[in-house]
Order: sequence, then C-alpha cells, then structure tokens
Amino acid sequence: MALTQEDDDRTAIGKPPENRRQKLVKALWISIWLFYLSAPVSDLIHGGHSTGVRLLGGLGLAAFVAWYLVLVFRTVRQMAVRRVLVSLAVLSAQATVLSLTLGREWLVLFVYVSISSGAALPGEISRWTVPGATALMTATAFAVPGGDDYLAGLLIPALMGGFAMVGVRAMIRTTVELRQARATVAQLAANEERLRLARDLHDLLGHSLSLITLKSELAGRMLPGQPEAAAQQVADIERVSRQALVDVREAVSGYRRPTLPGELAGARTALAAAGVVADIPTGPEDGLPEEAESALAWSLREAVTNVVRHSGAKRCRVTLETRQTLAGPVAELTVSDDGTGGLGLPGNGLTGLTERLEAVGGTLSAGPAGKTGFALTARVPLDLGSGS
Repeated sequence: MALTQEDDDRTAIGKPPENRRQKLVKALWISIWLFYLSAPVSDLIHGGHSTGVRLLGGLGLAAFVAWYLVLVFRTVRQMAVRRVLVSLAVLSAQATVLSLTLGREWLVLFVYVSISSGAALPGEISRWTVPGATALMTATAFAVPGGDDYLAGLLIPALMGGFAMVGVRAMIRTTVELRQARATVAQLAANEERLRLARDLHDLLGHSLSLITLKSELAGRMLPGQPEAAAQQVADIERVSRQALVDVREAVSGYRRPTLPGELAGARTALAAAGVVADIPTGPEDGLPEEAESALAWSLREAVTNVVRHSGAKRCRVTLETRQTLAGPVAELTVSDDGTGGLGLPGNGLTGLTERLEAVGGTLSAGPAGKTGFALTARVPLDLGSGS
C-alpha cells in the first residue's frame, strides 16, 4: 500500500469532479467569468427598454448562461463532438439574436461562445470555430448601431480567450495521459517483479522437485522387497528437500533484503519512466551495516513508489548522508517531491517501514513539505549495537 492518498476533496487537473464539494468549486470557478456579463445586465436595467423587452431579454440571457455553463462544466466528460457543435450553434444563434435586438452591449456574448468552443472541442476543430465565432461577432457588430465602437475591445478577448481554452484542454488531456502512464509503469514494474520471482523459483525448485518425484517413485517400487535401498532413496529425498529449502530461503532473503545501489538504480529508472526529473546520488557511502542498508533500501523503494503512483510530482530529490547525533552517527535518507500527494492514512507501507526501522533502532518521519510536496526521512544508527 502506498504511503499517501490524494485528498478526495481536491479537484485535480484532468479529473472530473467526484463529489459535491468538487462540483461546487468547479462551478464557482467557471461562474467567476460571468462577471463580464455586467454590460448586458446593465443594459437591461438602465437601457430604457420596455417591461416586455426586459422580460424577454432576461429570459434570453438566463437561457444563454445556462447553456454555456452546461457546455463548459461537462467539458471533462468528453461530450460527443456533434452535440458540442449543436450546442455552440444554439449559443451563437442566441448571441446573434440578442445583440441584433437589444444592442451593442450584448456583443460580449460572442466571447463566451468563443471560449466554450475552445474548451469543449478538440484542437483540430476549435482552431476553426474560435475564429469563426469571432468573425460572426464582427459581422454582427457592423449590423448593430454603434457596434463597431465595441468591436475593438472584444476581438482580442474572443480570440485569446478561445485559444487559451484550447491550451487548457490540451494540458488536461496531457495530464490524464500522464496519470495513465504512471499507473501503467507501476503495474508493469509489479508484473516484472512477479515474473522474476516466478522464474527464479522455477529455476531453483524445478530440478529438485523433479528429483524428489523420481526418487519417491523409485522408493515406492523398491518396497517392500528392498527396504535398505528404499531407505537410501528416502534419505536422498530428505537431503534434496533440505537443500531446496535452503535455496528458497536464500532466494526469498535476496528479494526481501534489497540493496541501496540496486534501489537507487531502480529509482532512476522508475522516475524517468514516469516523467519525473530526479536528483539521486550515485551510490551509498561505504561501511553501512547490512541491516541499516536494507532498512534504508526498503524506505527508498516505498517512497519512490509513492512518488510515481500518487504524488503527481514533476521533481523528486533523494539525499543520503551521515549525521553525527548525541546518540552516535546515523545514516539519513530523505526523499522529497513537489507533488500533491499529501499525508495519507498510515497503511501497510508506512507501518511496515516504521517496524523495519525500529527493528534496527531507526526512525521514520513522513509528511507534507512546505505548501506543496511530500517528504519522507528514514534514519538508522550506524552503530547498531548501541542503537538497538
């Protein structure tokens, strides 16, 4: 289990809202930009329109805003392109009718058409629809009295806002792909470890188990006529079994006792495959006790796994140094990142590391580092005789 879990109350880039709070945060963020509708609202209130016109204009504006919010809010859910195009056509028709009937203040609606186009359509389509919405706004502006005076202030927001949303959409898509790639890398690493263990156990036990089977069959055929020869075969079976048990224990001990050089090399590979810029030392200092090195290696493996799977980090730094304390010299391993992993609930990974380090007199600390990021620090005494 990983050391940390992503905060369920935080809306991450590239992920649709999963609970009520995330939906509210996204809705508020989108609604901030409705501030620029103050011009149409002010025109309804102070534009000298009749009561009927105000009522119809208010209903039209409410329908436009509702359609816009639905379109932009559902962007991460990948609506069908045809449905998006129909929705944009409806928005464009509403903006055109409201601008032609109520005046130049309503031309700002075309900016929202352009932005929603960039947010909801793939880049190969929105690169045409954003200029198209801007061109429609230009044509409508020249048909509205005094509209050309407003046009200069709306052209840049329409174009830049639309293409900015194209970039945001591309960033979201890249983020989603990166998350999927990191999950794939972690899964492939786990699969490779299982295959390696299966291959080694097969190599170790295949011959021994075959020999045990043959000798068991031979001993069965010798009984009861040749008890001495059968006893010799049974003795051979015991000897082969004991040797196989020793081989398995050595193999499992090798898997359970990682080395720092191997884990440092593995960390470079895993972080590079996940697209994380890594700052990792070349190797551990000489003279580390075997138990201390094993505990630090386990800490490094678990911390790097957490960075790859859960942190969303762009950078990761590993430091390994010796410090002099009042209790004696200690080796200190620190793994820090700039991601958003946060401090998760103590799971098997964190609990297991704590137990491993305590067994050699060491300590473990893990938690947020600064405003963003996460840091894990493992310390083990170099004089294990005094530290235990």
